[in-house]
Amino acid sequence: MKRYKKYIRPYLAAFILGPVLMITEVLGEIMLPKMMSLIINHGVAARDNGYILMMGAGMVATAMVMALGGIGGAYFSAKASISFTSDLRQDLFDKVQRFSFKNVDDFSTGSLVTRLTNDIQQIQNVVMMGLRMMFRAPGMLIGALIMAFLMNAKLALVILVVIPLLTLAIAVILWTAYPRFEAMQKAIDRLNNGIQEALTNVRVIKSFVREGHEEAKFKEANTGLKDAGMRALNVVITTMPVMMLAMNVTTLAVVWYGGNLIIAGKMQVGDLTAFTTYIVQILMSLMMLSMVFLQSSRAMACVKRVNEILDVSIDLTDDGAGYPHRQVEQGQVEFQDVCFSYNGGEDSLVLEHLSFTARPGETIGIIGATGSGKTSLVQLIPRLYDATSGRVLVDGIDVRDYSLEHLRNGVGMVLQKNVLFSGSIEENLRWGDEEASMEELRAAADSAQADGFVTAFPKGYDSEMGQGGANVSGGQKQRLCIARALLKKPKILILDDSTSAVDTATEAKIRECFRTSLKDTTKFIIAQRIGSVEDADQIMVLDEGRIAAMGTHEELLEHCQAYQEIYYSQREREKEVGA
Repeated sequence: MKRYKKYIRPYLAAFILGPVLMITEVLGEIMLPKMMSLIINHGVAARDNGYILMMGAGMVATAMVMALGGIGGAYFSAKASISFTSDLRQDLFDKVQRFSFKNVDDFSTGSLVTRLTNDIQQIQNVVMMGLRMMFRAPGMLIGALIMAFLMNAKLALVILVVIPLLTLAIAVILWTAYPRFEAMQKAIDRLNNGIQEALTNVRVIKSFVREGHEEAKFKEANTGLKDAGMRALNVVITTMPVMMLAMNVTTLAVVWYGGNLIIAGKMQVGDLTAFTTYIVQILMSLMMLSMVFLQSSRAMACVKRVNEILDVSIDLTDDGAGYPHRQVEQGQVEFQDVCFSYNGGEDSLVLEHLSFTARPGETIGIIGATGSGKTSLVQLIPRLYDATSGRVLVDGIDVRDYSLEHLRNGVGMVLQKNVLFSGSIEENLRWGDEEASMEELRAAADSAQADGFVTAFPKGYDSEMGQGGANVSGGQKQRLCIARALLKKPKILILDDSTSAVDTATEAKIRECFRTSLKDTTKFIIAQRIGSVEDADQIMVLDEGRIAAMGTHEELLEHCQAYQEIYYSQREREKEVGA
């Protein structure tokens, strides 16, 4: 738990004041029954109204001090717990932002959302409850026990029989609770995964008329959470009746035994009233402690899940970078006998022994069948993954010797899956360069053939994007993503099948802009259509993770059978469509 000290230190005053102020409530609760017994024994018995008024005023003053202490204690406890978990949540999110793609692959999106929200909330609840009960429950237990023994030691022995039995019952309950709460949190993960997937892909679901299937999947996950929740909450449900049974039986025993003492003249009525109150306080304090422990059991399951994120070893860092201040200046890319596997094993290589050089300003086209490793290849350049063996060089320097920030600032990438964010079109484009002028922004959009349709919108660049760019077409989304990458003015530009939804005429205009405005930028273009890359300086044909051939369009047409088959099959399809 040492790692959590840094979240406590900035709010140490609140962490101290919260429990300390709660002590005033404890003192008041211990004093009030004794004061009431004095009123009954001396004021009521002697019909002394002055004494009754004096003690009554003392009880009112005590109650007011208790209220002030309770309010202050609750405020500082809330401030401490909310601030604690706010900082923890921020660090957790920051850690996730530093995850490599491999780290992200190890956790589902729904699980990460649950850990950042529900798990943190459970920890906050327990910290707040713990601060409020830290001194109050033990203080009430000890104080009430002392007062009970001072009033009548023999009668107080009754509670000493009950406490061990209750402690044993609470221990059994807590031992049962932890695994059930852990299972419940995992069930929340599964539900959140299903919700996230269904809402993100709602258009696909509707287009395939799969609403019924998704409703059945959700019902299964929801029922799983319900069952896991009931198994966990059954423990909580059991706790309260056990405590109430112990309280009622103990109170009954005290009243019966105390009544006999009063009849025998060995105890005053006021003392029995106060003694009964102290017994209730003792049992109430045990009940409060049991609830704290029970909630702590769930919180510990959540802490374990939070620690799993904080303990993740990030495999892509700047540690060991030989040139952390170096920036990408020319854009030359070289692969030297590069092999790559997503799990790091030599027996499941996605890329095998790739070697090639892309000189500054060149355009490299990459084609190949689905699963041939095209996307995997380009992801090694900005270090979204690290090569399993071999080296990837940028400007003659191993990419691992750059800082991730400087390397990725030099690379513009349009991923295979185009992603836009909620906000205006301008805000989305400024991901490329926050400081860009409006003229630069429009120039990038014009190069990507996006300015025309953007200015046709009623609000132009101030138009709001739907979630994920849902209110623009696939081709428009691709062009906006290209514009965003161009605004970055990268030395290396990677387009991963990023014009598949764009018509050939628009695509030709985009390629022409690349040749003119990006003549000094090294460009990697992954495409399915040979027409998208036939004017590239070099075209790489990938086949099952290996370079089958590399050369110009004319060279490959002459010497590469695989390229010929792709080219002529596409020509035939174009003729059929044209006919």
